[in-house]
Amino acid sequence: MIKQSSGQQVSRENFSELLSFLAVAQERSFTKAAARRGVTPSAISHTMRLLEERLGVTLLTRTTRRVVPTPAGDYLLQNIQPLFDEIENRMSSLDEFRKCPRGNLRITVTDESLGFFLRPRIADFLKNYPEISLEISTDLRLIDIVDEGFDAGVRLGELVTQGMISVPVSPDIPFAVVGSPTYFKNHAIPKTPARLQEHNCIGVRLPTHGKIYPWRFRQKGKDLKFQPVGQLICNNVFGARDACLDGIGLSYIPKIVAEEHIQNGKLISVLEPFCPTHLGFHLFYPRHHRHSMPLSLFVEEMKLK
Repeated sequence: MIKQSSGQQVSRENFSELLSFLAVAQERSFTKAAARRGVTPSAISHTMRLLEERLGVTLLTRTTRRVVPTPAGDYLLQNIQPLFDEIENRMSSLDEFRKCPRGNLRITVTDESLGFFLRPRIADFLKNYPEISLEISTDLRLIDIVDEGFDAGVRLGELVTQGMISVPVSPDIPFAVVGSPTYFKNHAIPKTPARLQEHNCIGVRLPTHGKIYPWRFRQKGKDLKFQPVGQLICNNVFGARDACLDGIGLSYIPKIVAEEHIQNGKLISVLEPFCPTHLGFHLFYPRHHRHSMPLSLFVEEMKLK
């Protein structure tokens, strides 16, 4: 039993209320938290009111658009989340005593890492561990995987958050500037990065920071950045590639995304001597998940052999 300052006591049964609070605080929504907990929004709202009355403090600020923790709620969130994470990890670690490991994993990946590297490995993983459930979310945002409830993420190595455990899942990734033969009928092929100012450059906007991803080159031993300017901006590399196929302009994308079209002549790769190779895709996860058996098995299956 946990004794409160008001003289009341919180029994272990009230842990369910705390789990509901964690869901609301993380999801910032009664509806999403209710779906996560398998109850109705009205039920979880009622539970939060009871918890606040029992503790004698307001934990959540409610508006018509969202629900956010108060300072007291944020304090509670920061202090109990690690405890529940540790309980979950210890429970997951019991899977090593089972012949067939079980558990749930939520992973956020990019479209290109999934399409070009992870899909066959994921199929093998699910076949090998039929009692592990996997949720895959494709997203280009540089999200906080802990804050958004993911067990791990996959991003280019240079974009992995510091302090995370990081494991390569692909070779390093060459980038390329590409355009279609149709586009080059009316535009000269650029011989140096400086000549890109004469071209219609298709940008890719990073959803996290809202900025256009800069094109990076290496010339005479120096790293250069070029900020693309043109008529079109896309929110992913596949849209930029397709725009190149349509003859709209040039784009700077991972070469694997364009390789098939370069080989069949529908796209032309230019400025190859100046285009760098970036760190490959890495699977990353918080250090406190190191005892999770499902995650350990997933990392082993996904890592670059």
